[in-house]
Amino acid sequence: MGKEMNNFLSTTKSELSKSGFLRFLLRVFCWIYAAFSLYPLIWMLFYSFKNNNEIFVTNPFGFPWPLHWENYVSAWTKYDVPRYFMNSLIVSGVTVVITIATALLFSYATSRMIWRGREFTRLFLGLGLFIPVQAIMIPVVKVSQSLHLMNTRWSLILPYVAINLAFSCMVYYAFLKGIPRELEEAACMDGASIYQTFFSIIVPLVRPATVTLVIYIFLNAWNEFILANVVVGSIQELKTLPLGVLFFQGEFTTDWGGMGAAMVIASFPAILIYVLFSDQVEKAMTIGGAVKG
Repeated sequence: MGKEMNNFLSTTKSELSKSGFLRFLLRVFCWIYAAFSLYPLIWMLFYSFKNNNEIFVTNPFGFPWPLHWENYVSAWTKYDVPRYFMNSLIVSGVTVVITIATALLFSYATSRMIWRGREFTRLFLGLGLFIPVQAIMIPVVKVSQSLHLMNTRWSLILPYVAINLAFSCMVYYAFLKGIPRELEEAACMDGASIYQTFFSIIVPLVRPATVTLVIYIFLNAWNEFILANVVVGSIQELKTLPLGVLFFQGEFTTDWGGMGAAMVIASFPAILIYVLFSDQVEKAMTIGGAVKG
């Protein structure tokens, strides 16, 4: 009996040591991955405080000293970054609001209501996932011209909504299919209308999906360059931040430090949005537990 117990204890110790070693390797891998992921951001921040000579000759990778705050002053005043920043903020914000509203309404109609052509409409909208942006640039310009949307922010907002709508509807549809119908049936038995059921029950329950889509849509609209360059690339008043960064490149010289400062400014809203909503994205919501009995 004592011999068997000793064998059991030795086996348990070996297994624990193996699992501890595996956890250690996993932790090391995560730290290495985090370092590789964070280094571009840190390098961009250092880059924004250097002048051209430090960037290319004397100190390309080290900590900047002295700190050239004039790069941020130049980016904010000389190169019209506030206008580009505001254009990007308006376009991205309106795109998020319209996309979330239309995708949630459409997904609710296709997942909860029964009407002719429901599946065909849902699958047809899903085809938007397979259409690249490069294939719709000329049609977007033609349609914007025919609708007299050129020289306005709507020439960017509406295409951005269309680009993000297919993925948003797919996420909402999958999330709504997992919500028990008993919740809505109980609300109907209590006298709630379909509108009260939608806004009081469905909208709060899909909050995790909404937060995830807000981050996804905002980042897509904020960082988009190709379509914006085609539609508003020649209109100074409507250019977004990705287009404005190009103006730091002159014919004979380039203000690389000012460009780095502009990129830090452009990255700040995206990082802030992720930091504010990342916890809500990771939280799990147990919907089935809301049904009693």
